[in-house]
Amino acid sequence: MADDELATRAPESDAQEQSTNQPSEAEKISGIPGDTKPDQGAASMGEVTKFNDIDVYITKPADYPHQPSKLLLLLTGGTGMHSTNNKLQADKFASEGFLVVMPDQFGGDAAPTTTTTAAAEDNPSILEQVKLQVASVAKSFTIDMWLARHTPEKVLPILQKVTTSVKEEFADAVANGGGIYAVGYCFGARYVLLLGSDLDKEAAQGLRSPEATAEEGMVRQGPQIKAGAIAHGTQIGKDDLEGMSVPVCIVAVENDNLFPDNVRDEGKKALESKKVEHEMKVYPGVPHGFAVYGDYDDEKIKQSQDEAFKQMLEWLKAH
Repeated sequence: MADDELATRAPESDAQEQSTNQPSEAEKISGIPGDTKPDQGAASMGEVTKFNDIDVYITKPADYPHQPSKLLLLLTGGTGMHSTNNKLQADKFASEGFLVVMPDQFGGDAAPTTTTTAAAEDNPSILEQVKLQVASVAKSFTIDMWLARHTPEKVLPILQKVTTSVKEEFADAVANGGGIYAVGYCFGARYVLLLGSDLDKEAAQGLRSPEATAEEGMVRQGPQIKAGAIAHGTQIGKDDLEGMSVPVCIVAVENDNLFPDNVRDEGKKALESKKVEHEMKVYPGVPHGFAVYGDYDDEKIKQSQDEAFKQMLEWLKAH
């Protein structure tokens, strides 16, 4: 499944920009657009370092460590830790009192950003349509190959190394919050759910797929986070939501084929059945990826982005 992070005003890099606020036909079909264009002059406030040989972006509240903070693990979409917008998103949480650790969960292999733009004309010629279709298929194949390289068996061990280091490096923040909090966008959303699940130890360590049936008597590894919040997840199945064991806030997009209504609805029923505390809000009229920091012209998207951030922030602070 593709991970369309930002479907509106989503150029493939900070230097490129779509000619319209509408997603290209190629992006409607497949692909992972890059960052939205950051505000002019916007700069991230944190630093990049290494935990257990994993690159991480760390951003802290201005008054830390003089004032206590809580530890927040931020898991990105396909554009990864080095994305300017993802760093600015992390900074927003830091400005609200969280010590934020954002790992490079892709090991330096962020999603490809091959550009495939539609013709400007409303009625492109047959030749232009063929060219677009070929480009779309090529891009879809490239994204699928990228996703195949970043499975739970590859990503979970990276996150395990980071959380182990975090508990040592920032023991005060972990203790102050009573555990690690987590927020995930797009690709990262599923991993918040997995970290919040009671997986068997082999699955949690990436030795087997979480989807594989666990043998009776397997050692379990409880949830690695205290509470989580996710926005417009991708590759999420009903089982991922059923496995969630800690409080979770879910930001979703109406009619989002990357997080379909039926998966969301079945997951909500499972959370209710397990009596797992949760909150779910569906935002209409916004693109998949809208909750990630970016320079949008559409006031409705800007307003919804602010609302989603407030929703997730209040949930984390309340837990």
